[in-house]
Amino acid sequence: MSATPPSDTDSSSLPSDTDSSTPPSTADSSSPTAAPPSGSETGKCWYGACYSYVTGRQYTDTTGASVNMEQASPANVAADGHSLQELSLQNSDDTTTANTIEIGWTVDPGANGDYQPHLFVYHWINGHQTCYNGCGFVQVSTSVTAGMALAPGRTGTFGLRFNQGNWWAYYNDVAFGYFPESAWSGAFTSAQVISAFGEVSADKEPSCTQMGNGVFGSKNGASSISGYKLFGATDQPEFQVSATDPNSYNYGSVTGTSFSLGGPGAC
Repeated sequence: MSATPPSDTDSSSLPSDTDSSTPPSTADSSSPTAAPPSGSETGKCWYGACYSYVTGRQYTDTTGASVNMEQASPANVAADGHSLQELSLQNSDDTTTANTIEIGWTVDPGANGDYQPHLFVYHWINGHQTCYNGCGFVQVSTSVTAGMALAPGRTGTFGLRFNQGNWWAYYNDVAFGYFPESAWSGAFTSAQVISAFGEVSADKEPSCTQMGNGVFGSKNGASSISGYKLFGATDQPEFQVSATDPNSYNYGSVTGTSFSLGGPGAC
């Protein structure tokens, strides 16, 4: 299947980097990235690990969204765990049956072999997990690739958008690849649950793994998610923010389109 990457902006220009000669890598990890269940007030142990979240969420009908996220290198990440920030779009509030597409950065030594932040994509089909940076993902850019290392301390723009029959992934406005909608057999062409969040996965709870840059979201100098935009929606962007383990990870500076997040964990 061939496809022309759609623009992630309102301008008529398209990203020029569309070479598809290099296939994406398929990386295995001990724990998938799992979007937090709606209404969750505490961390949750599922999919073989224990998860903590700080989440901005909105319920609307949209064909895409984007956010700016500070890239960090959180400390104390377990060899079989991860610490990440991501944007996810789902078609259902029931995470056991939802179709989901995700993009973000992750520090995951099991998947990436180091403790640096890496760009990732992931998706779920009818509540079933797949794999990082593969399992049908079509890489089209040679300058931006799923799984590539990112510079900590910088801010990146991460986006997802349904266009031309595909779910496209963007990093800094480059449409670098897509999941064909056929993966969901035509059942996932828009999203109703938009979440942007920090996530820690560890083999036990509480965890010593840092979220973001390790600074509590309520304090100056914390990591942030900002610049939240919706595409193809009639509603305005409006995050509602929550934390599952506020003694370890919390949030602050909340607006409809931004919030700060993070924390040192339980240590």
